[in-house]
Amino acid sequence: MKLHELSPAPGSVRESKRVGRGHGSGQGKTAGKGHKGQKARAGRGARLGFEGGQMPLQRRVPKRGFVNIYKTRYATVNIAELDVFVNGAVVDAQALKDAGLVKRTYDGVKILGNGEVKKSLTVKAAAFSETAKAKIEAAGGKAEVI
Repeated sequence: MKLHELSPAPGSVRESKRVGRGHGSGQGKTAGKGHKGQKARAGRGARLGFEGGQMPLQRRVPKRGFVNIYKTRYATVNIAELDVFVNGAVVDAQALKDAGLVKRTYDGVKILGNGEVKKSLTVKAAAFSETAKAKIEAAGGKAEVI
């Protein structure tokens, strides 16, 4: 195959609609914009969320509570899920990502104590629950806070 033989998949490329080119085209006169009004004029229409001067929804709805923008978010993993690793393995955030146990790590990984761990693992994470730390150490592993 050569460069000049390449072509797009059939049906993926369409001709652009030529508006305002006379009535025979079916898109003449108002060019598909209807009659008058803000959306028929040249330039950009109303901004996103604009309701014609009515108080917009995002301003009508009351604000509630407090959002702490400095909150630490953890990706959580239960110790029962750590059985996918081989005995004696070093488990860190990258290893958890590679194993598909977490999608993104946010501000770090926290290990929770739900389930049982049967293997001796060295687990490196940003935080551990008390039960998780106790269960990892009872199985002969190490829980290291990084």
